[in-house]
Amino acid sequence: MKPVLTESSAGIYCPPGGFYIDPRRRVPTAIVTHAHMDHFRPGGQEDYCSSSSVGLMRLRLRGKPKVTGIEFGRRLEFGEVTVSFHPAGHILGSSQVRVESGGQVWVVSGDYKRGEDPSCEPFEVVPCDTFVTEATFARSAAAWRPGAEVIAEISEWWRENRRAKKVSVLYCYVLGKLQRILAGLSALDAGREVYIHRDAELYNECYRRAGFQLAPTRVVPRKLNGLSLEGALVLAPPKYLQSSWYRRFGDTVTAFASGWMALEDPCKFGYEKGFALSDHADWSELVRTIEETGARSIVTCHGDASELDAYLRSQGYSVSSLPRA
Repeated sequence: MKPVLTESSAGIYCPPGGFYIDPRRRVPTAIVTHAHMDHFRPGGQEDYCSSSSVGLMRLRLRGKPKVTGIEFGRRLEFGEVTVSFHPAGHILGSSQVRVESGGQVWVVSGDYKRGEDPSCEPFEVVPCDTFVTEATFARSAAAWRPGAEVIAEISEWWRENRRAKKVSVLYCYVLGKLQRILAGLSALDAGREVYIHRDAELYNECYRRAGFQLAPTRVVPRKLNGLSLEGALVLAPPKYLQSSWYRRFGDTVTAFASGWMALEDPCKFGYEKGFALSDHADWSELVRTIEETGARSIVTCHGDASELDAYLRSQGYSVSSLPRA
């Protein structure tokens, strides 16, 4: 039986359907799991994604892209192949891709998480024969606490810094993590305004148009012109961890929100504090998801999966790489 999906120099390829999933270079037809830049390439002829990803994709693609949004669960035909998108719980619009051909069902997870997140659609288990799963945190030491607890800690950190008249500068990924924090804070800080880097503004608008409630925000101006940020919370992407950028705010405290903060010392990255908040599945979520799909054939990607692969083989799973195209 011919494989439904293979690995090519351009990424995951579906020979009977003639399309790529999350390609690494320009391709004629791409199925895109979500709008993070490591999962698509500008310049292709046509991209397909979930309907709620379309706005984000158009922000990130150059020129006048041809992007087609497909509702979750709706089936598309590519020759003899049927494709559908299913929620992945990673960021707004993030999807798993179900591919069915010749009686085989494959699911490509993209990036996903199982924990509650008020800023995106919740993960959906999709039964399949072969599950292609991300392995970003495929190590038994990766174990997340509930996101609501971590965001409550962020709120308390901000409160303590306000009392000390300090500026709280929290670094986080500008698409997904930043909006998750704002969504969590909207229920905790009674409408208190949060400052954001301008890079996040258009993404926030996409989330709000999609109906997600975010805390009120204000863009940090390029020139403060006497504006005092004393006691404020500022959210910014990690590339602005530069003293020339944040020291102008006054007495600051820096922190980083990432799953890596459960496994690494924040000082290693240049931050004073870390909050372990991840938008990827931890070890238990990876194992649970694999079990719940019913798949017996597993392909791991996007990370060091050696520990997970060994565990799965010990449980009787067939673990392999995608065949080369």
